Amino acid sequence: MTGDLRRQLILGAAKRCFARNGFAGTTTKSVAAAAAISEGLLFKHFPSKAALYAEILSEECRADPDLVHLLGQQPSTETLFELVRGMVGHFLQIRDDEQEAQRLRLMVTSHLDDGEFARLLYGKVADLIGPAFAASLDRAVAAGDASRIGGDPLNLFWFAHHTVLMAALVRLPSVPCLTYDNAVDLERQLCEFILRGIGLNEAAIASHLDRVLSPHQGPSIAAESM
Repeated sequence: MTGDLRRQLILGAAKRCFARNGFAGTTTKSVAAAAAISEGLLFKHFPSKAALYAEILSEECRADPDLVHLLGQQPSTETLFELVRGMVGHFLQIRDDEQEAQRLRLMVTSHLDDGEFARLLYGKVADLIGPAFAASLDRAVAAGDASRIGGDPLNLFWFAHHTVLMAALVRLPSVPCLTYDNAVDLERQLCEFILRGIGLNEAAIASHLDRVLSPHQGPSIAAESM
């Protein structure tokens, strides 16, 4: 069996184990048994349980048709708006999706523990979405729709990501830690806050934001929560 096939066999077994037992209830030993291989052979492909789970999430994101469509668009101001709207929309919906809520809890716990899972996931998100974000921001600057803020555009992506992650976190408990006023307009407020923060000007926001917030737009991009 080739290395790629073995890797897919392990991932398939891990998906079944995580679906049945959750992250905490799954061990590399149980995944190896489900894949009918030794734990040592599993470690040759994936160094830890966190690495296995992060790869599964990454695969799901790469298979998301909305993300595939968005990342296939030419870099532009419009694509940048859609990326931001997708990120905001996804994080605001997390409290209504138990699976996504559990992933967010796992992500936060990782920050308070050894950080392994969070580091792996941030790396995969950067590889998957970072180039499209940076290229679209460059196009927005070139088109006069944005001003250059700082040196590395990927930092701006992470600032945006951290903003919506925290907004999702305070709303995660059944009784939210914080209740935002005018919650009906929260998606727009977050989008405007982030867009201004990454350098978009008022004319560009007025021109593009209503269009990407239209109910006819596609669903939020789940990949951006990773």
